[in-house]
Amino acid sequence: MLLEICCGSVNEAIEAEAGGADRVELCASLSVGGLTPSSETIVDAKRRLRIPAVVMIRARGGDFCYTEPEFAAMVADAEAAVARDVAGLVFGALNEDGAIDLARTRRLRDLAGARDAVFHRAFDLTPDPFRALDELVDLGLTRILTSGRQNTALEGADLLKRLVDHAGERIQIMPGGGIRPFNVDAIVARTGCRQIHSGVTERKAVEQLARAIRSQVIMDDSRLS
Repeated sequence: MLLEICCGSVNEAIEAEAGGADRVELCASLSVGGLTPSSETIVDAKRRLRIPAVVMIRARGGDFCYTEPEFAAMVADAEAAVARDVAGLVFGALNEDGAIDLARTRRLRDLAGARDAVFHRAFDLTPDPFRALDELVDLGLTRILTSGRQNTALEGADLLKRLVDHAGERIQIMPGGGIRPFNVDAIVARTGCRQIHSGVTERKAVEQLARAIRSQVIMDDSRLS
């Protein structure tokens, strides 16, 4: 099991690492769902962290249908993040009908290169999640962050399980949305996921999450034996 923590500052990323996170997602403006962090934040995080950091590429809050200038800014931000050797890029682009914007997704995926290419929770707005999953597989993305089209991953656990099964080994499904120490066991058990994404940033809460998911792995291993 892998634990990713969404962080809005370098200090939060440091706390997440100390609490046992395996990876952080660096963002700015978490109040609007996360935007691209500053270059200074990326450089400082790279200097201070030992764990991988993936970076949000998002020009503004609101919907995921971007104007040409907005998308040009996202491309420039992605190029700058890659130049700073981040572990991956996190992004999402949709057409007006909610379907995956294939051309723009391909462009950002190509910029990621060998790094992780992650489609964020814009996925939950697509009209057909299974078709969207297959399209993202064809585009070569690494991972999808999703709450199962509900407000929280626990509410979306049934669809998350179906997405995990549909994905198989083709793409990683990472539940996110309202995951906390008190409900993570149920989410892992019901979805069969192998990694989770959480917005908790206090070291104690991260420690509790890390213990919970690793104890789940121990229980799974004991059942197999």
